Amino acid sequence: MLTQIWVAMCVYLLLAYLKFMSRSRRSMQQILQLLQLNLFERRPMMELFDARSPKPKLLSPQQALVLI
Repeated sequence: MLTQIWVAMCVYLLLAYLKFMSRSRRSMQQILQLLQLNLFERRPMMELFDARSPKPKLLSPQQALVLI
């Protein structure tokens, strides 16, 4: 149980640090969701917070079926 508290504190502090460094207006929950959605993308982390960066392409239903 104590381990879960330490992990939660570490995640909170890392999110707060990312929010501070990126100077983003997003909430910490939005930053967490952004990181979760891009977990397996290989690109610089600060690029995720840049509004000018290209958005990832959405898969068509046919492409999604091929991945399943």
